[in-house]
Amino acid sequence: MPVITNIEDLRILAKKRVPRMFYDYADSGSWTESTYRANQEEFGKLKLRQRVAVNIDNRSLRTQMIGEDVAMPVALAPTGLTGMQHADGEILAARAAERLGVPFTLSTMSICSIEDVASHTKAPFWFQLYVMRDRDFIERLIERARAARCSALMLTLDLQILGQRHKDLKNGLSAPPKPTLANMLNLATKPRWGLGMLGTRRRHFGNIVGHVKGVENMGSLSAWTSQQFDPRLNWNDVAWIKKLWGGKLILKGVMDAEDARLAADSGADALIVSNHGGRQLDGAPSSISALPPIVDAVGSRIEVWMDGGIRSGQDVLKAVALGAKGTLIGRPFLYGLGAMGEAGVTKCLEIIRNELDLTMAFCGLTDIRQVDRGVLLNPPW
Repeated sequence: MPVITNIEDLRILAKKRVPRMFYDYADSGSWTESTYRANQEEFGKLKLRQRVAVNIDNRSLRTQMIGEDVAMPVALAPTGLTGMQHADGEILAARAAERLGVPFTLSTMSICSIEDVASHTKAPFWFQLYVMRDRDFIERLIERARAARCSALMLTLDLQILGQRHKDLKNGLSAPPKPTLANMLNLATKPRWGLGMLGTRRRHFGNIVGHVKGVENMGSLSAWTSQQFDPRLNWNDVAWIKKLWGGKLILKGVMDAEDARLAADSGADALIVSNHGGRQLDGAPSSISALPPIVDAVGSRIEVWMDGGIRSGQDVLKAVALGAKGTLIGRPFLYGLGAMGEAGVTKCLEIIRNELDLTMAFCGLTDIRQVDRGVLLNPPW
């Protein structure tokens, strides 16, 4: 195993081991990628106050997210095609999250199905829902999540239509992927990935194929999905889903204070400040800069979490300092998964946990629940 000291080390290794079309799918944004870059870069604008001669023994990162005990205020975000970064990727990531004591979120567009993940884990996980035009399918998907003991439903609000991601178009990423000469030559250079995929039966969208009439393979799936994301999604649908689910509801994709107030009015348990990793509206603000006004807008009416650009435990601390009760990581755990499978996801979480613990100590605090804006030096937002 190579020496891994930070998330960037995992990213570099994943880029070497994962086929280009799938690596680029995870590590790219829409159009000029300005928001994708800003998500990460603008954490650098936040400077930390170093404190000394403070008793920093007996530190704790433990807290709660929507009433669930977590080892640190970090959850694995829902990411599509996770099982194409590494064979059985969703199962491996869920097991690593369970071992480290943080929540795992399964995407609607996962390779491993809800049932696959439930059968390979003991801890309840969260399920992320995309709203499709086929509402009967949505109802059955929610029932499957309930049967799998999912402890919360995460409704994504910012993908009514799909943002244009140039790398996906150039790489021919589709369902099934286009077998271009460039893609075939690139696949030939990834033997570790290829052997893993040959050893698994999970190579399609497990939550959809076989669960929708007429969708029995990757070819028919492509035609179905191209017509299914519903541009009519509105707050009435949120109310319908909340009633249908009946459990804890998380709303993902809020970037505006007015929308945050509507999210609080909906009765949801948490909202996630997120611009979909810079993959939808290029030119939107970074998630970290959008966080403070949203926290101010809703107060304690609803838990506010933050997703986008986190690459270290220091980033987690900064988000918590600006009012986030929890954070989500997507690309960092995908880098770990692509680099070293389950061990890589475990390493990713260990890195973030260690960085968070050390940084909190350097700032003179011993409990993550004590962290507030006081750890920041003249924050710009």
